[in-house]
Amino acid sequence: MSNWNWDSLWPAPAKLNLFLHVVGRRADGYHLLQTVFRFIDRADTLRFAPRQDGKIVLATPIPGVPPDSDLTVRAARLLQEASGCSHGATIHLDKQLPMGGGLGGGSSDAATVLLALNHLWQTGLSRAQLEKLGLGLGADVPVFIHGRNTFAEGVGEAFTDVELPAESYLVLHPTVHVPTAAIFGAPELKRDTAPMSPADWRHGQGGNDLEPVACASFPAVAEHLAWLKARAPQAMMTGSGACVFAGFPRRSEAEALLACLPAGMQGWVADGLSEHPLAKIR
Repeated sequence: MSNWNWDSLWPAPAKLNLFLHVVGRRADGYHLLQTVFRFIDRADTLRFAPRQDGKIVLATPIPGVPPDSDLTVRAARLLQEASGCSHGATIHLDKQLPMGGGLGGGSSDAATVLLALNHLWQTGLSRAQLEKLGLGLGADVPVFIHGRNTFAEGVGEAFTDVELPAESYLVLHPTVHVPTAAIFGAPELKRDTAPMSPADWRHGQGGNDLEPVACASFPAVAEHLAWLKARAPQAMMTGSGACVFAGFPRRSEAEALLACLPAGMQGWVADGLSEHPLAKIR
């Protein structure tokens, strides 16, 4: 779709981390990571309506999250400040991605707000400028603005794009909220995995250094991962959890395993994307 406008439904897709290594920690406390981000077709969706009063209004607030703290509102206001734009917008968010699931939902929502309103308000910021704005909202926001499946390094701002095979994923969602800060702050977290060159990474290589910490702290994550690994040894956790996943070359394989899911567990099948749906928007 090339004709994005005020009537459009704007996608904010989920991501999976095909591996995630913690390779160090800076003096300011930020962790140095290496990971590969893969976009999938499971997504939140957003709609926008123009306002002439300059206000940013979230019409669909998330229970327990003050609107002024919501990443979508913060992203819109940040774009106003950076561009000098006096326009406002009402934001409607259809939230499908779980919070605290490791799928990047909040970061993806913020990125879509920046991309959409930069286009709709015609503020003219480059994608690189939007990435810098996004980094101020969260470490994962820039990759959704970048728009390509990519090998990311540092604190999430250095990208080397990668070509990934077509895959379908069975994603299981333990119904727990895993706080990212608690996982990264755990004293037992391994923080010294040897870094690799992006050119040396191969699909299927690497694990998730956050996985042992999340599994020890949240038994539901460990239970879902154990069930999936017993049937798909390639299974792993995405991000800091709680969701776990396994990739398959054929969607039918993922769907067959989903059909075997025991009562009390929930999940879905999603297809990998070759790029973000808004990768070409200006």
